[in-house]
Amino acid sequence: MSRVGAGFVVVGIGADGWRGLGDHARDELRGARVIFGAARQLALLDEAAAELAGDRIAWRSPMSEHLAAVLAGTDADAASTGTVHILASGDPMFHGVGASIVSRVGADRVRVIPAVSSAGHACARLGWDLATTRVVSAVTADPEIVLTETTDGARVLVLSRDQNTPAAIAKILVDNGFGDSTVTVLEQLGGPGERVYSSPAHTWSYPEPDPLNIVAIDCAGPRSSRAPGRDDDAYDHDGQITKSTIRAATVAALEPAGPQLLWDIGAGSGSVTIEWLRADVRGRAIAFERDPDRARRLSSNARRHGVAHRLTVRGAAPDALADAPTPDTVFIGGGLDDEVLDLAWAALRDGGRIVVNAVTVENQSILIRRHGELGGTLRRLSVETLAPLGTMSTWRPALPIVQWAATKPARTTSPEDES
Repeated sequence: MSRVGAGFVVVGIGADGWRGLGDHARDELRGARVIFGAARQLALLDEAAAELAGDRIAWRSPMSEHLAAVLAGTDADAASTGTVHILASGDPMFHGVGASIVSRVGADRVRVIPAVSSAGHACARLGWDLATTRVVSAVTADPEIVLTETTDGARVLVLSRDQNTPAAIAKILVDNGFGDSTVTVLEQLGGPGERVYSSPAHTWSYPEPDPLNIVAIDCAGPRSSRAPGRDDDAYDHDGQITKSTIRAATVAALEPAGPQLLWDIGAGSGSVTIEWLRADVRGRAIAFERDPDRARRLSSNARRHGVAHRLTVRGAAPDALADAPTPDTVFIGGGLDDEVLDLAWAALRDGGRIVVNAVTVENQSILIRRHGELGGTLRRLSVETLAPLGTMSTWRPALPIVQWAATKPARTTSPEDES
């Protein structure tokens, strides 16, 4: 649907430049008084310079600050025109600047004219089904983000940050048992400089990739699931870790779904937070951990599992809770006391979810009392594992866990409140 009088028009352009644009996009750029974009993108319009009456202005560094000024109308070049035109790569709403602009100024002030995305181009070249191909972005995240999608037989596209991304991804694949995967670098897709290079990850040698590239991975290696309950050995820890079976039950009880914010209080190795983040790529988390060594270990684990860009690590509760953003979900696995539980429950949004695990009798008594006051579900979880006993075997029980899970009710408004 067209939005008449939109404040911003975002035009997607591919590596084929002006000749690859449709009539609608060309007409918009011909009528523009000013066009903002990266220098590389603006250069793609050189062949049509005679048709363009407006000024072309490259983003200043840092681009985020320049864009913010343009959107706010405080940039002199933007303030001197009516509708502002912005040039972007491919489909601006696919990991692009278009989505950022819409989130800041509202969809009613933005009109987007997309080109084919880099993912669409790559799948067309490779003969892959885009609908079943997983896409991740290493533009702002660590390249380890690829590990959120790697599993035997999967096809994954990685949007690269620069020319160093392909080699980094190949090394990550080798280090995690995916050395036999086929890695393909696709550069300048659709343009005159298009180039495609493929190699197994374990023999990777491609010294000078173009900075504008996308990496395709045909995965060959171990099976890896998003479902919680990864082996404890997948994490670096000092014993402060929620064990695999209990972790699976805990993440399930936390019900990861959508763009939620999780507080993990007493995070330890971070295994619960990491598996909660892996379960839904839209989630974010804040981990509270008082021990600096454990906090560093937690951050390292998050990078190894590809979720560090969605995780913030803070200090100890209760002090570090004070100015933290409102959580949609809370997990308390360590450092439990009445003060921390009171603060967490008060901070939790209406309709939010809280899950607390307790090992000691003292902490379990807190949960029994809170269950009586606030309702929810109280469970006692016990796991036994087969282990040797002399020349034979027996079941070794782990310490039982009491788990309280509850949903915070929405507040009701009384007639007196409305008057």
